[in-house]
Amino acid sequence: MEEPQIPKNLRKPIKKTIKKTTIIQRKSKKTSSKIQKSHFEDDDNDNESNPSCSFSSFLEKWPILVSDFYQIDALELAPLLLGKYLRKDNVVLQITEVEAYRPNDSACHGRFGVTARTAPVFGPGGHAYVYLCYGLHTMLNIVADKEGAGAAVLIRSCAPIIGLETIQQRRGMVTEKPVLLAGPGKVGQALGLSTEWSNHSLFTPGGLELLDGPRPQHILVGPRVGIDYALPEHVNALWRFAIAGTPWISAPKNTLRPP
Repeated sequence: MEEPQIPKNLRKPIKKTIKKTTIIQRKSKKTSSKIQKSHFEDDDNDNESNPSCSFSSFLEKWPILVSDFYQIDALELAPLLLGKYLRKDNVVLQITEVEAYRPNDSACHGRFGVTARTAPVFGPGGHAYVYLCYGLHTMLNIVADKEGAGAAVLIRSCAPIIGLETIQQRRGMVTEKPVLLAGPGKVGQALGLSTEWSNHSLFTPGGLELLDGPRPQHILVGPRVGIDYALPEHVNALWRFAIAGTPWISAPKNTLRPP
């Protein structure tokens, strides 16, 4: 089977110095080519003389993150996930917006204790917690901290990197605008997830993987969305994080500010 090709913008590695990185999606027959910009910084020292880059080269540049990466408080893990890549089959998404949910958090599903649905939240960090919201929207969370903690990070929005046509088919819309992936239910749908993916290891090759990625140069913070039922201190906590300068952020955007 022929390897999928990397978009042209990813064929030129990111320089060591801080600069803008332009993400260009492959053209679909029914869509025009649009450029999405965000700001990243990167430490590696790549050979820019290489004129082409295969999918395998992309995976070498951005390897799967190891299990130790997740063994920290959800509030620490959340901003570290920005810029990282989610990969499943021929689709690669870049994480642009997240929310942290911690132990003893009145907005966290862990408040219900260990149930058939919430058991993955209490597992070791580095596993997926996938649930249905309103019985319709598949929400992907990344479990944080050590086993028994009951903490996770919700993936709120992503930007498409590879597999645009597959993403569009799964979402049922032919567009390259942020409406495609700006929202947690949209991310789950674009990845083709169901609740059967709950408890899946993200650091094991195959299936759903979390890959390393460039660090954002600037981020935004704000209160989490849709948790009016929680205690005031948790409703107002600035535990929502997003990459500054990207359009791939869900509503409301006006509650996000520089830290």
